Amino acid sequence: MKRTAFFISDGTGITAETLGQSLLAQFETISFNKLTRPYIDTPDKARAIVQQINAAADSDGARPIIFDTLVNQEIREILAESNGFMIDIFSSFLAPLEHELLSRSSYSVGKSHSIAHNTNYAQRIEAVNFALDNDDGARTHYYDKADIILIGVSRSGKTPTCLYMAMQFGIRAANYPLTEEDMECLQLPAVLKKQKHKLFGLTIDPDRLSAIRNERKPDSNYSSFGQCDFEVREVERLFKRENIHFINSTHFSVEEISAKILVEMGIERKLT
Repeated sequence: MKRTAFFISDGTGITAETLGQSLLAQFETISFNKLTRPYIDTPDKARAIVQQINAAADSDGARPIIFDTLVNQEIREILAESNGFMIDIFSSFLAPLEHELLSRSSYSVGKSHSIAHNTNYAQRIEAVNFALDNDDGARTHYYDKADIILIGVSRSGKTPTCLYMAMQFGIRAANYPLTEEDMECLQLPAVLKKQKHKLFGLTIDPDRLSAIRNERKPDSNYSSFGQCDFEVREVERLFKRENIHFINSTHFSVEEISAKILVEMGIERKLT
C-alpha cells in the first residue's frame, strides 16, 4: 500500500517533519511518499499546495496525510478544503498545555528553531566546527576539550554520529580511527589512554562493513570480508580488554546510536 504524506508549515517545516516522520514510522506495512512544504505563509501558496494534495489523492486513490504546524487560520482553512486528512500538530498539544499551564500560547511561527529563542545555537555551531576539526584523528591535541571520543574501524559510523551529536545537542565529539595498520598488535594509542574516560566504541557487522567499503574501494583488501571480519574481531577484543563501552551500529540510525551513546556515557543533551 502506498500513501502520500505532506509536512506543511509556515516556518521551516522541521517540527512537522520530525513529529510526522516519527508517527508514520509506526506503520511499517505502508510505503509513504513524503513531501515537505515549508514557508507556506500566503493564501496563494496555500492554494498551490491544495492542488498538489488533490493531485496526490487522485494518483494514490486515497487521501494524503497532512501534518501541519500552521498558525495562520486563513491558510489552515484553505488547506482544509483539500482532499487530505489534516493533523494539526500544534493544536493537538498546545491546547492541553495551555490548560495545564494556565497560560495562552503565543502561536508564533518558527519559535523552536529561532536563533533569538535558542541560547545554545552558537554552542551547536561551535560543536560542529569541533567535530569537523577533530575528525578521523586529525587533531589529537584538542582531545582534552572533547565531551566524547568515538573510536572504531574505518567506516563504522563515527563521523556522522559525531556530527549529529554536535548539530543536535551541542556535544563536542571527536573520533579516532583504528586502522588496518593497527590491527596486528592492537593497543590503545597513548593519546587515547589519557582520555580513556571519554572513549566510546562503535563496531559493525563484517558483511555490512565490507559492503560499505566496497562502495569506496571496490575489490580491495581493505573492503574484503576477510579483512573486515578480522578488524571487527580485533577491535571488539580491544574494547572488552580495556572496558570501553561500545555498540554495534549495523541496525541503528544515527539518531539511535547517538541517544544510546549519551545514555551510556551519562552525557546530558544540551537543549536549552
